[in-house]
Amino acid sequence: MVGSLTIGTTFLLSPVSGILTDKIGLRRTTFIGGLLTCSGMFLSSFFTHSVAALYFTYGIMFGLGAALAYTPSLAILGHYFKRYLGLVNGIVTAGSSVFTAVMPVCLNYLVEHTGLATSFRILAVISSFVIFCALLYKPLQPPPPPPKVKPGRSAVNTFLRSFINFDNWKKRRYIIWAVSIPIALFGYFVPYVHMGKFVLDNFPGENENLPVMCIGITSGLGRLIFGFIADMPRVNRVLLQQMSFVLIGTLTMCLPATGSFPLLLAIALAMGLFDGCFISLLGPIAYDICGPRGATQAIGFLLGMCSLPLTLGPPVAGKLYDLTGSYKLPFILAGIPPLFGASTMFLIRCVKDDVQQTTVTEPKLEPLAHAAWDCENPTEGKPMNGQLQHERRATLASSGINAKSPLLTHASVSSLILEAYIADNPVFRLYAERRYCYGIL
Repeated sequence: MVGSLTIGTTFLLSPVSGILTDKIGLRRTTFIGGLLTCSGMFLSSFFTHSVAALYFTYGIMFGLGAALAYTPSLAILGHYFKRYLGLVNGIVTAGSSVFTAVMPVCLNYLVEHTGLATSFRILAVISSFVIFCALLYKPLQPPPPPPKVKPGRSAVNTFLRSFINFDNWKKRRYIIWAVSIPIALFGYFVPYVHMGKFVLDNFPGENENLPVMCIGITSGLGRLIFGFIADMPRVNRVLLQQMSFVLIGTLTMCLPATGSFPLLLAIALAMGLFDGCFISLLGPIAYDICGPRGATQAIGFLLGMCSLPLTLGPPVAGKLYDLTGSYKLPFILAGIPPLFGASTMFLIRCVKDDVQQTTVTEPKLEPLAHAAWDCENPTEGKPMNGQLQHERRATLASSGINAKSPLLTHASVSSLILEAYIADNPVFRLYAERRYCYGIL
């Protein structure tokens, strides 16, 4: 029950993580999360004989800290990567699958040789690395702007809008996606939880932990493979995630028909592969639908909505097993929600979100360092975050300066900039800065 409370708290409080990230930043949110996880683990070492105390120290403190650290770890990737966002998400999330396969063996060794209290303290030291990693976070995207205060809006409405990004919930594609994922996850974790008991009932004498380890190993491989595929041109990431749900649902329904343990391992390996596909695409799809400013809360609220089906699915399957004495009906029913969730995701292709049109205005006079930064990150007229970024060269023509201007024959860029600032001519200075950026000599 303590472990279930931890998982439930992590997912349920993920919206809080998204809101805090937008209010106080990625670095501070992750830093607080690291403090809570480390403190929760360390305090749990003093209450190993009190389950009630562990509900708070491990279930709530550690769960909240994990929520505050997990959502920013996915959101920060979109600040640095655009073209390879899927692959980077696959690399980052592959770490959890590696520890899924390694940690059970390590924890059993620690508990047997050092005791539960010492094991908690060692885990607290490992959790402290989150604090140091948080110090390395340096967000590049600005935080969302504060909501506009409109006349006639209630104080409660204004207060909520100051914390929650309601623009995400105006996007019909996000609403469909955020509803379809929890539906699919209602039966998603049933095989993970009940696989050990299923092996003991149908294949006595075999290692009941081996299928789950196989899922964890191939899940990491799937996150890398499908993360790479998701970055390819003309690849629909939503369609790729639908495919993973369809195959996971189908394989779950095939579990009761397995007649040999090697066949069961083969199914477990395939399930892990497509599990990695689903996990690695959560962040990229959130960025595709909601953009960089809305992705953090989009991920947080999605994980929060997933807490209910992830918590209810395995107990319902266990209740059906108690009633029937077999996993045939629970596994067949557990395969239906992923198939249904994948079907409802087709509606994403049937709706379109309103895109706000932005007018191109003359650029403001900015320091030379900012122009140089733009030069190091050119867009070359390519779409970025769904909108076309216009090149700064167009502003030169609007100011009456073009490639045939006599000014282009100036021999020294540095002296040109110096003369521009001495003359204090705004147009001349703007041209000098842009000329320095693009290096037109």
